[in-house]
Order: sequence, then C-alpha cells, then structure tokens
Amino acid sequence: MKVAVAKYPIQAPADFAAFAERQAAVLGAAAAQGARVAVLPEYLSLELAATLDAGTQADLHASLAAIQRYREDWLALYARLAASLDMYVVAGTFLLAHGDGRYRNRCDVFTPQGAHLWQDKLQLTGFEKGLGVIEGGDALKVFDLDGVRTGVAVCYDSEFPLPVRAQAEAGARLLLVPSCTDTDAGATRVRVGCLARALENRLFVAQSVTAGEAPWSPALDINTGEAAVFAPMDRGFPADGVVAQTTGDQVWAIAELDLDALDRSRADAQVANDRDWMGQLKPALARAKLQAW
Repeated sequence: MKVAVAKYPIQAPADFAAFAERQAAVLGAAAAQGARVAVLPEYLSLELAATLDAGTQADLHASLAAIQRYREDWLALYARLAASLDMYVVAGTFLLAHGDGRYRNRCDVFTPQGAHLWQDKLQLTGFEKGLGVIEGGDALKVFDLDGVRTGVAVCYDSEFPLPVRAQAEAGARLLLVPSCTDTDAGATRVRVGCLARALENRLFVAQSVTAGEAPWSPALDINTGEAAVFAPMDRGFPADGVVAQTTGDQVWAIAELDLDALDRSRADAQVANDRDWMGQLKPALARAKLQAW
C-alpha cells in the first residue's frame, strides 16, 4: 500500500470553490504518484474561515459556528475526490457542531467506493480545553482500507499509548495521524508519540502536518513540523524509524508500505515490544513501592 502524508501549506481561499479547486490539485498530485491513501492535516476546515469577514476570522468561536455552513459541501467534495482519484482520502479534521454550542474535532475518511467513516479526537490539548466549547470523542474505531486494518489518532491522541494499543489489538497495522502544531516542542511531542506507537505496536504510522503562517487565524497562525511515515525501529526497517519525510517546500511524503515485511519482522525481531506488552501488566508492577534505605 502506498501512503501519502501532507505537509499542507495553509492559505486563504476566497470562497469554497477556490478551496475545492486546491484540494483537487493537492490530492491529484498524490494520486499521480500512486498513492492509495492520502492524509491531510488536523484543523484543515479552519482554512475555510478565510472566506469569512475579518471580524469572524479573528474570533475563533465565531469561526467555528460560521464554517458549519460548509459541512455538506465538505462531505460532497472529498467523497467526489476519493471516487474520482480512486484513493482513500483522510480529510484532516473538521470542527463539527455537536449541539448546545459544542464541537468535536472529527477526522473524516472517504473511500473510493463511496463510504464515509470518521474518528473523533479523544484527548483535548490545553488550547482546546481553554476554548471551552470543544469536547472529546467517545468511541475508538478501526477501519479496513484494502484489507489493511487502520486506525486514526488525531494529533495529541498519538501521545497516549493505551487507545492506540487497543486499535492494534483490534488488528490495526497502520495508524493515521492528522496533526497541527504551532511550536517546535509541540511538533517534537507528536513526532515522538508517533515513533513510540510504531515501536510499541509494530505498525506503520503516517503523520500529516500543517505548514506556513496564517496571521488571520487564531488557530492556524503558526505551523511547524514535517510530515512523515514511520516504521518500527527493527530489522528490515530504517534504524531511525523514518520511512519517508518531507523537506523544505515538499508537500507530500510518500511511502510504499510492505505489510508482508511488517508481519515477517515479528519472527526475526531484535525486540518484540508488541508481543512483550503484557509483561508490564503483571500485578506486581501495578504500583511502585518506595524502597527504604
């Protein structure tokens, strides 16, 4: 399976038609390189706030409410592109109204066959909690993409081992991570989380990021990090775990994932964190005791 992850430069589309035209061009470039799965970044829907008046752009709460007008167009756009490009499209995230002035950070996944699935972000960052209107999701899912069991961990979710472990135990061999970070520290945390989840669970992790600056947006003003595809740091894979990564102005990092090699690596592993996971769950290790001198 060939997977593409975007280092997506934030722009300011004049209207939804301009946004849609760019999505077709960006995803078309990934499809032209043979990608079967393309992953766009977290908070992508907030780029649509650029189509609103300056006052709404500057007010994140007002922006969240206003972009809901584009929800049906958003769904139709990515469903159409997934079908026309014959590609699974992971459309970043859309801050979706959930009733009573609350929103969920939803990652939509579109199949070439016309199905639409999703995974909501589970854990909220301090920034999201501070807004007071975003809530975490309440369901953990895995999907089947061409026979490859796949999970989604939205940005901060990649830093938590147990939900991803549950996805791995449900058969996931690929984890998709749409992300958005505005500091080098934040970008490092998500990257380290992705590497750790690949190591622990012996799976591939594909992380997309936002890029550039958007001073008109309270959420997308500064963007950092590189898009990358990670593998376990073991025999048959890169020693640093990096299978592919963007550099400079490169938009897509694309990797051909060898799922058979991933399976074979279990039999010849230097370490077997995935198989040895249960060792840390021994009752004697549930609590640490202060040892007297």
